[in-house]
Amino acid sequence: MASEAQAQKGHDIVGFLTPPTAYEDQMIDHGAIVRAVERQVGPYGTLGRQSTYNPRRRTYFGISDTYVPAPALWRHDVWNNVGESPATWEHVRAAAPALKAAGYPLGVGLSNEPDSNIGLLDLLAAFGSFLQHEDNTLAIDSPATVEAVKFMVDLQRRGQTDEVFGWNQASNNQFVFSGRGSLIVNAISAVRMAEDLQLPVADNLWIWPLPAGPHGRLALPQSTNIYSIWKFARNRETAEKFLADLCIGAEQTTIASKLYNLPSFPGAIAAARLRQVAAADTHRPRGKYSILTTVAARDTRNAGFPGTTNPAVDETLDRFLIPRMFAQVAQGKLSAADSVRSTAREMKQIWAKWKTAGRV
Repeated sequence: MASEAQAQKGHDIVGFLTPPTAYEDQMIDHGAIVRAVERQVGPYGTLGRQSTYNPRRRTYFGISDTYVPAPALWRHDVWNNVGESPATWEHVRAAAPALKAAGYPLGVGLSNEPDSNIGLLDLLAAFGSFLQHEDNTLAIDSPATVEAVKFMVDLQRRGQTDEVFGWNQASNNQFVFSGRGSLIVNAISAVRMAEDLQLPVADNLWIWPLPAGPHGRLALPQSTNIYSIWKFARNRETAEKFLADLCIGAEQTTIASKLYNLPSFPGAIAAARLRQVAAADTHRPRGKYSILTTVAARDTRNAGFPGTTNPAVDETLDRFLIPRMFAQVAQGKLSAADSVRSTAREMKQIWAKWKTAGRV
């Protein structure tokens, strides 16, 4: 991507798994494509819109055809043995000691990798803490953030192992596949792989909404599939038509992906058709994927919600400031208040830099 941007030549369309805010200046305004899709299938979903729209410039730097939810994946059998379910974070905390004592610890990452970003931002949202406000101004330095950090530190002590401080992006999947893990936050690819490999845990690996917190429940996607057209594209008209057709035809993508991908334009697949596809899955327990047809669409939001995804949000995630904020408290290096305050100072510099650049 960087080489093509520098050379001002290359592909017409480039694809990303996260919003390409770093290349915004190099992309066309995709507003006409968004409107063409909306005329066929209805409104752009909130997640897709806020992942590709710059409200300051009033332009779209890309368009999203689908996104990948990251629900809670949990071992129903071992949770059932301790008489609990991960309905809320308080339920998780209550079950944690018994699960860990039975040899099935929890698996919320606290390391410098993307899955830790997702799980911890989900936890923050459950406590009413967000990176930024709706107007994209910084919001992390709040009592809600301190409360969430304290909660996670307690959960780490009660129900996790220190392995989570050194995890990479594959670790939580391996944790579940080994038979040890009792809960992770991840895309359904982990469940699908367990089924394909016929692992012993497959039938007991259930899919649920994320645990609710005092502020409710919101979730980041595992990925947001976004395509952008370079300003120097040689076949711009055809590229625009292709992306419109791709988004309009997202029903095919959803079905072919076995519900791993869901449409960013919700009207691309009828709700009844989506429920039918989920209900037709024959893996045990029957109906395990139906949760994706309701709660996933309702709860999943863009990185940076309630604001839009922007370069300041991306830099914060790329530098893994949020996992560090939690980990240095869990490891006894700082108090929760000091860690939040220190992280907020770094993020303030990031927001100021991108505001000066006219990007936030």
